Amino acid sequence: MLSKKPLLLLINSAMFLGIGIVLPFFTGQIPQIGSMLLPMHIPVFLCGLICGWQYGLAVGFILPLMRSLLFGMPPLYPTAISMAFELATYGFLSGLLFSKARWQCIRSLYRCLIIAMLGGRLVWGITQAFLLGLGENAFSLYAFLTGAFLNAIPGILLQLILIPAIMLALHKTHLMPFSSSKNSISNNG
Repeated sequence: MLSKKPLLLLINSAMFLGIGIVLPFFTGQIPQIGSMLLPMHIPVFLCGLICGWQYGLAVGFILPLMRSLLFGMPPLYPTAISMAFELATYGFLSGLLFSKARWQCIRSLYRCLIIAMLGGRLVWGITQAFLLGLGENAFSLYAFLTGAFLNAIPGILLQLILIPAIMLALHKTHLMPFSSSKNSISNNG
């Protein structure tokens, strides 16, 4: 973690919230690109990994709702509501799993990211089904698979490349020190 000091963690979380609000503007002109690159997901994952699961959960839940209320994108119902639960799951799982990992290394980071991605997409699907109902004219298995995985492949790949690169850079520049006994990050692990 950057520091155990609550004020610093709160400031860093606010920074990730700000990044999450601004980042979609780079893809927002073309909504199809934004829904493929998933720009709000990256700062939520990083917040969970760097600040901890509590902050990742809070930033993940607040971010899509705040962005919807401020800018109308994503639409509040059902998109922002289901994204709030999805992103909260990302922040929670990535932060919790990485903090509990026996070794904090690139392999553990990928394991945590993949589990968090699967968990978040599952929560998104359950929330969508709850909000829209199930069936032919509502939320279907096809809609789930398409929205959670097929359309999101570019964003998933971007996250799996960018997030570990950022975490490794933070480690190598000593901005995010890990304890040397069990929590050292390295290229192998």
